[in-house]
Amino acid sequence: MKFLADESCDFIVVRALREEGYDVLAVCEMAPAMADIDVMQLASKAKRVLITEDKDFGQIFYSFQEKDRSVILIRYPNNIRKKLALDMVSLIKLHGKKIDGCFVVAQPGRMRFSKSRN
Repeated sequence: MKFLADESCDFIVVRALREEGYDVLAVCEMAPAMADIDVMQLASKAKRVLITEDKDFGQIFYSFQEKDRSVILIRYPNNIRKKLALDMVSLIKLHGKKIDGCFVVAQPGRMRFSKSRN
């Protein structure tokens, strides 16, 4: 499984996933200030799961025409962010195959999966 971390994604998640051996590209390292639609297109074409903390990707995900798209939206409050990296690694290890083609909202103690309508 390959990932693309949006600029809004806490870099601690990128580091944690890389340490676990996952292939993670980070927008902040390759093309800072890339438009959201371009980020989604890049993730789709490269068959990478987009990891973001930007709620705007919900609308983009459901209106996006390409079939190959998967998004993990991180919604962690500041007082629980210490668990973020470990929780994201666990989410991917436990639910990796289920993520494909879904919009996933990751919250402390809760993961919501929804499929696209296309």
